[in-house]
Amino acid sequence: MKLLVVGGGGREHAIIRKLRENPAVTEIFALPGNGGMAADATCVDIGAKDIDGIVHFAVDNAVDYAVVAPDDPLVLGAVDALESKGIPCFGPRANAAIIEGSKVFSKQLMKQYAIPTAAYEVFEELEAALAYLETAPIPTVIKADGLALGKGVVIAQTRDEAKDAVRSMMADKVFGASGDRVVIEEFLTGPEVSVLAFTDGETLIPMVSSMDHKRAGDNDTGLNTGGMGTVAPNPYYTADIAAQCMETIFLPTMRAMNAEGRTFKGCLYFGLMLTPDGPKVIEYNCRFGDPETQVVLPLLESDLLTVMQAVTNGTLKDTEVKFREGNACCVILASAGYPASYEKGLKLTIPAETAPHTYVAGAKIADGELVTNGGRVLGVTAVADTLSEAIREAYRLADTVSFDNKYCRRDIGARALKATEGN
Repeated sequence: MKLLVVGGGGREHAIIRKLRENPAVTEIFALPGNGGMAADATCVDIGAKDIDGIVHFAVDNAVDYAVVAPDDPLVLGAVDALESKGIPCFGPRANAAIIEGSKVFSKQLMKQYAIPTAAYEVFEELEAALAYLETAPIPTVIKADGLALGKGVVIAQTRDEAKDAVRSMMADKVFGASGDRVVIEEFLTGPEVSVLAFTDGETLIPMVSSMDHKRAGDNDTGLNTGGMGTVAPNPYYTADIAAQCMETIFLPTMRAMNAEGRTFKGCLYFGLMLTPDGPKVIEYNCRFGDPETQVVLPLLESDLLTVMQAVTNGTLKDTEVKFREGNACCVILASAGYPASYEKGLKLTIPAETAPHTYVAGAKIADGELVTNGGRVLGVTAVADTLSEAIREAYRLADTVSFDNKYCRRDIGARALKATEGN
């Protein structure tokens, strides 16, 4: 069976590794992939947003099943285009991917269907947004409406900071058309939880919860990044909270999308805040999170391809989705300076012992050598019976990887450990 995975980061590497476990899989194409995952997939230099190129390749190579992993191609309609050529896919169609593609849409959906989220206002005119900020509660959260590589959200601690964020999005167009509209919303407090869920539009099965670490520096200091590490499960996400989220957030979201004629089939990501008033949605994503995937999938005992095909075929209710007991920790190794400026092209060495636990995001082959090619270079994941063991092993393995200017946070999982000890 020939598979195609769209994307080229650590998330896609984790998905590919899990798909390879199915004995029916004969070949996996990664479009575009990267030099660090070449041992696990055939990398093809076709960009994730090149929908025509992806479709032509899939048809020409008689691909049996495709997984569209990143947000951009999903929002651009990659699944629609592939399905039009008879190629079954994992991932939502464009009309459902809008749940991530437009924050205005998702906020209005939650309001209409009484799904708990932060209070908000939407603005299409700069002056109106600035006027609102004169009296808005501070801190506040400013969000560009559209996709912005995960960077279109600013938590403003002062009124001036909030106004600067709005001007940069709406006037300076730092995120292009994604900033034509902005959402200004209430600042929520409480532990954050990421929950990915498989859904075919009728059945929704949450995966194990996780905790991301967004800030570049230890103790949650520095700039926001795409994620410097994750642990799973998230100790703040108790069985009682999980049941509450299923009743008030997860199933209502699935049903709301159905009611809107936008049935969601794929991986629906819930970014949650466990506030004093109960769990609330911070954001939806229309795909697997990165780097959450790198701790969630290693804990999956069921066959990923079987589950994905059940989502596509609408038979998820008849399919077992089982996760192993235990914990996982992923430590991201980045180039110093990320997420601002950083060097590329640095020789990257991953020992044989560490390679099976490594998901490469930013690397390429140059002159026959593996070199860095991004800010987040790779993630190293360890699975163990306890969280402390998983953290210790992840760092031990991470320390065996070498490249100049290597940087990582040294406190991934510390907050989760403290929460565990407090229970």
